Amino acid sequence: MSANLTGKVVAVTGGFGALGAAVAKTLAEAGARVAILDHAPVPASTPASAHPAGALLFGGVDLAQEDAANAVIQRIVAAAGRLDGLVNVAGGFRYDKLDGGSLETWDYLYRMNLRTAVVTCKAALSALVKSGAGRIVNIGALGATKAAAGMGPYAASKAGVARLTESLADELKDRGVTVNAVLPSTIDTPRNRLDMPDADFSRWVSPAAIADVIAFLLSDAASAVTGALIPVAGRA
Repeated sequence: MSANLTGKVVAVTGGFGALGAAVAKTLAEAGARVAILDHAPVPASTPASAHPAGALLFGGVDLAQEDAANAVIQRIVAAAGRLDGLVNVAGGFRYDKLDGGSLETWDYLYRMNLRTAVVTCKAALSALVKSGAGRIVNIGALGATKAAAGMGPYAASKAGVARLTESLADELKDRGVTVNAVLPSTIDTPRNRLDMPDADFSRWVSPAAIADVIAFLLSDAASAVTGALIPVAGRA
C-alpha cells in the first residue's frame, strides 16, 4: 500500500543529490508538496521536469548555520503555509584512517552529517509541533553500527545521527512529532558505482526503495512509530 501524504508539506535537505531527488519524487507522487534544500545552488541547466511539480527550490543554503536554517524554514512556511515533515538527507562520506589521516575529516563529517541535522531539526521544531502530526526522518547509516578501518569519522558522525534521533523522539513524544531514522547499506548511486566498479550493484539498495520507507514514516499510518532506527539494506 502506497503512503498517502496528500496535503502535507515536507522539506528534504540534500535534495539535489541522488537520494534526495528520489525522496522528493516519491513524496510528491504520494501527494506532498515538497521543499528541496541544498548547499549546492539550484542547477541552472536542470530541466523543470527533474523536480516535482510545485516544488519549492532553495539552493546555496548552509544548514550547519543556524541563521540560514531558520531563514529557509521561515521561507517554506511563508510560501506553503505550513510544514509537516522534515527529511534530513544532507550528508557526505570520506574514507580516512587515523594513522596518517587528517583530523579535518572528523570535523568535516561531523558538520556535514550531524550538525546539519541538529540545526535543521531545531529550526523546524516550532512548525512541526504546530502541524499537530509532525514527522522527522533522518538518514543514518547501517555502517555506523560497527565501523571498519577508515570508516571511523563517517561512522562516528552517523552514530551521532542515531543518538539524535532517539533523544529527540523521546523529547517530542508528547508533542505530536515523531522522529525516526533509516539506516541504508551501500546506496546504488552513480558516484558509488564509479568509486566501487567491481562491486555487485544488484546487492545495493536503490534510492527509490529508501524513499518508499521514508514516505511511510512521514505518513499518518506511522503515527505510532518513533525513535526507530530502521535498516534498509537491500541484499547487503
